[in-house]
Amino acid sequence: MEVDKTGEEMTGTVKWFDPGKGFGFVVRDGGGPDVLLHSNVLRNYGQASISEGSAVRMTVVSTPRGDQAERILSITPPASSGGAPLDDLEHLTDAERAQMPLLPARVKWFDKAKGFGFANVFGARDDIFVHVEVVRRCGLAELTAGEAIAIRVMQGERGRMAVEIKSWDLGEDI
Repeated sequence: MEVDKTGEEMTGTVKWFDPGKGFGFVVRDGGGPDVLLHSNVLRNYGQASISEGSAVRMTVVSTPRGDQAERILSITPPASSGGAPLDDLEHLTDAERAQMPLLPARVKWFDKAKGFGFANVFGARDDIFVHVEVVRRCGLAELTAGEAIAIRVMQGERGRMAVEIKSWDLGEDI
């Protein structure tokens, strides 16, 4: 089985990605066949999942089974999901959010179907509420228990809550 190792650079939009199955597909911006995105390629970038509608810049190789992502170069989360607004977060500007410290944390548990979960900042005992919409806005599809993340936190009306989540490997501010 011969594989083209040229690694053509392309951009596209995530059609779907299922972390449980370990793969998904990206629709090319310029048209053409969808590109297989395997979880290993995503993990090499430092993420375990990616949300539908995220813009992706990547290199692609042709194989006998079709085009496959070789390496992720960048991911841009989708602009808006039309999901339920989070009142506590809606007043935050990007500049205010960026000034919050990026803290090392671990996912305690997360249930995408329920729409939320909790994380703990290293060295602290209190739970940080993590809403599925925050996860999605940060370009992730879901979180897994025990996953190391970088997180920005604020005091919400009902307790501490995540305002931004990054994959641990992408938490360059830590």
